Amino acid sequence: MKVFYSNYAPLPLPRQNRFPASKYSLLRQRVMESGLIPTRDLRIPSPATDEQLLLVHTPAYLARAMHGKLSPKEMRRIGFPWSEDLVQRVRYSVGGTIEACRSALNDGMAINLSGGTHHAHPDFGSGFCMFNDVAVAARCMQAEGLVGNVLILDCDVHQGDGTAAIFADDPSVFTFSIHGAKNFPSRKQQSDLDLPLQEGCGDEDYLQILEDGLNQVVGRVKAELVLYLAGADPFREDVFGGMALTKTGLAQRDRLVLGRCRDSEIPVATVLSGGYARKVEDTVNIHFQTLRICLEHAKRGTQAGK
Repeated sequence: MKVFYSNYAPLPLPRQNRFPASKYSLLRQRVMESGLIPTRDLRIPSPATDEQLLLVHTPAYLARAMHGKLSPKEMRRIGFPWSEDLVQRVRYSVGGTIEACRSALNDGMAINLSGGTHHAHPDFGSGFCMFNDVAVAARCMQAEGLVGNVLILDCDVHQGDGTAAIFADDPSVFTFSIHGAKNFPSRKQQSDLDLPLQEGCGDEDYLQILEDGLNQVVGRVKAELVLYLAGADPFREDVFGGMALTKTGLAQRDRLVLGRCRDSEIPVATVLSGGYARKVEDTVNIHFQTLRICLEHAKRGTQAGK
């Protein structure tokens, strides 16, 4: 199983910004030190090109985002100060999801150790999301003739509003979002299947609702590729989550999603999406747990194919 990652150091962010940028470098270090993944399977992706980004984003927005021409209000909505480093980071993050999709189509499963920027719309960014990597990757796979129908399973605690809006009138991409009903964004979009959760939802209720949703979708939607957003932010200690899931519950979630896709023989590209625990180590542990579970399912798939 191929693992894609960016080699950038954490962005210097204003003190009031609560995005834990260090989680990516800490996770990368943890993965490399673990020895779980052979060096040959750890890949730095190519950055997304303008042509790829334009499959989703408008030319005017792309030009302004690339050259630092977004207004202060637009950048506040995104949540980061503009910089050349930020632009390069997001290009590599989108590129990682694109290459994870290609790899999943070849090998059955792959993961990008970032991505899941599902709040970005065609002409504006929002909620720590400048470009929508999941939407761009889905469109790239379709444009390259590799797939026709795509299923996006979004288990970040926040609704994938940008993704839902992008594919609102496109039956070739099914959008599924399980999220906090009263969480960000305040103005929700209409996914093909939305599963809104009440604040304080715990493991048992969450897993039952998720399983019911998967029963409605997986196997019935004739998808040739799944993009799975494995957010760490439903964790009970997440600053922006509002849910009460434990790390064990999140592991069960990953096994449920990946197992259902594997049983249906649908390739899965996983991205990590949000995670804002009070202790960044908790977020890193949850993301690392997702990686381990992806690897377990990838190995089972390889053994089953022998």
